[in-house]
Amino acid sequence: MRKELGFMKLSFTGRNIEVTEALKNITTKKLGRLEKYFQKELEGSVNFSVEKNREIIEITINLPGTLLRAEESSDDMYASIDKAVDVLEGQIRKYKTKLQRRYQNGETIRFENIPSLEEKDDDGPEIVRIKRFDMKPMDEEEAILQMELLGHNFFLFMNAETDSLGVLYKRRDGNYGLIEPEFQ
Repeated sequence: MRKELGFMKLSFTGRNIEVTEALKNITTKKLGRLEKYFQKELEGSVNFSVEKNREIIEITINLPGTLLRAEESSDDMYASIDKAVDVLEGQIRKYKTKLQRRYQNGETIRFENIPSLEEKDDDGPEIVRIKRFDMKPMDEEEAILQMELLGHNFFLFMNAETDSLGVLYKRRDGNYGLIEPEFQ
């Protein structure tokens, strides 16, 4: 299901919930707040889901070479939508300087419309530890075992089948996710 927003093409999906026109319209309207930040037409996806008593929305906006993503949940989908749009707007404000460096030509983002956050003395979080380890090729099952043995929520491994790096991670629902690189 796709819907056009002035600056964005949105696709909607639902899991354990019917994606009604009202839900699409309110989400589209709320995301319209972000229009002032973008110049080009972008693509985005909105995933609605219901798990137990939680109503979850996941919004992803595809900038060229970058993803903006927010996932929020509450007992009311409309509250989740508001929170997710607030998170996206906060990300745009917080990373204004870094985004300006990446999109210097100003063709994608309207930086003049992004209010600056108060500058702090420090530049924010920094890398405080670097970890190096030997990687032996393994299959996904062995990577899951290694991750569980280490007690981590994610695990970087060399996939023996594809001969590329993969990141295995534990999802909130108890299942696993796998991130694999795709080169363009």
